[in-house]
Amino acid sequence: MTKELNCCGLACPEPVIRCRRMLEEEKPASLRVFVDNTAASENVSRFLGRNGYSVEVRQEGAALWSVSATACGCRVTEPEPAAATLTPGKTLVLITTETFGRGDDELGEKLMGNFLATLPELGESLWRVILLNGGVKLAATPGKALDSLKALENAGTDVLVCGTCLDFYGLIEAKQAGQTTNMLDVVTSLALADKVIRP
Repeated sequence: MTKELNCCGLACPEPVIRCRRMLEEEKPASLRVFVDNTAASENVSRFLGRNGYSVEVRQEGAALWSVSATACGCRVTEPEPAAATLTPGKTLVLITTETFGRGDDELGEKLMGNFLATLPELGESLWRVILLNGGVKLAATPGKALDSLKALENAGTDVLVCGTCLDFYGLIEAKQAGQTTNMLDVVTSLALADKVIRP
């Protein structure tokens, strides 16, 4: 029997937290989650996909999405390092503004573009880039920073963009790079990272 979970009206990251509780307590073979915004549908579907479910998202109305999930046993887990000395640590880059440093904003935009373009020099240790607050504008504004974020994503680096922040700035539909994320993912990422860089 398909379990149903109504998460409409819940603020981020509550829909993901409720899904996690349901998986832990009931381990349903299939479930259907209802949410009322795009960011929540992306967060819930990504969470379920990482936890062994095949997922289908449908927009049912102007402000209603359903996320249908069926257990497929294909849980995605972080690979364990063979030897700690041979594996570079996980470096997380946390960006909370669209400019680099304080002072002139035009200069700060150029510096941020250069910073993002230089991140690949970190090599295999670069694990994840998280955009919060004003930093989410980088994923929605054409320019060097957006191009660099797309390149990082194509190279295999996780780029996570705060859904609450996108919604606040009216940029949910304008996002062109990264996956919409929630505060649970942010907190978990900060806990898992070996090093955090914050420009």
